[in-house]
Amino acid sequence: MKDKAIVILTVVAAILICTPAFGDPFDDQIPKFQQKPMDGTPIPDSAGLITKYFGHDELSTAYWNQDINGYRGEFMADDFADRFNTPVVHVTWWGSYLDTQDPVGGVKRFAIVFESDKPADATNNFSRPDQVLLPQIVGLGPLSPGSGTFTETLVSQGGAPLNEALYKYNAELELPFEQEPDTVYWLKIVALIGPDDEPNLRWGWHNRDYTVPNGLASAVPIPGEKDEQPIIAPPYATPVWHFQDDAVTGKIELYLGPQIDVVQSEFEPRNYLDGIDGPGPAAGANIGNIGQFSKDLAFELYTIPEPATLFIVLVAGLPVLLKRRRLVTA
Repeated sequence: MKDKAIVILTVVAAILICTPAFGDPFDDQIPKFQQKPMDGTPIPDSAGLITKYFGHDELSTAYWNQDINGYRGEFMADDFADRFNTPVVHVTWWGSYLDTQDPVGGVKRFAIVFESDKPADATNNFSRPDQVLLPQIVGLGPLSPGSGTFTETLVSQGGAPLNEALYKYNAELELPFEQEPDTVYWLKIVALIGPDDEPNLRWGWHNRDYTVPNGLASAVPIPGEKDEQPIIAPPYATPVWHFQDDAVTGKIELYLGPQIDVVQSEFEPRNYLDGIDGPGPAAGANIGNIGQFSKDLAFELYTIPEPATLFIVLVAGLPVLLKRRRLVTA
């Protein structure tokens, strides 16, 4: 077993060395949870016609409110669980400006909040964020380890019908999130529009490409990462990978002071949108449509690994790395 592990690590290390680096997180940071963004994903409808879908963005923006010395608005949040006890030090996510492809100034700060999980019960039929564990604000600026800053990069002009330009965000956390392995947490990311910003900016968090599985998700939580496509009839045209429960929206207030206090309410689950995230229902039947599925959001969490963590991550990502290697050498 030891010899096999050494062989796997050697092969993966060689692939990594020969694969171009894209320079978003730092070299010593590796992903521990990944939900890729939808951006031109080809999906056939019930007649076999293939259309590219670009997904959509859910409003997650709060505005400066002098009365509360903080921000008030709407949030989006999604749940996650990975296999490691190493802290989250870097967060990557994707989003868009909802009303324009040419924002004035853009977002200059985000709230990034890690929270515990409140499972579904007899009162609430969907899980949602519970106790705030670590809130912080990251500001626009160059990245360095522990800098508490983020960068924004335009990665796609999007496509019909919404034509929302897609941006990628990378943030170095000033305060790493210490976590337990195989435990469900929630991540909330909210654009903060200050008194000196363009007052009408509306930013949204982009949805996951559900055709791509997350090989790093923990297998301990139930239902965890699973393909929901087989549960319907007729089946949807592609796999519909989904982790745990719905992404949720709600109202949020962030109070600034010696510490950041977060108040949240009016939770609602979110599904994908017919005709935007995938095909709508077949003619004459409300089945086979993407709108019946719970949505996930697009984000990645990074850590600085211990040797055991590195081994698990590399083995989990080996099929993807091998596929990338084939593309590079083709």
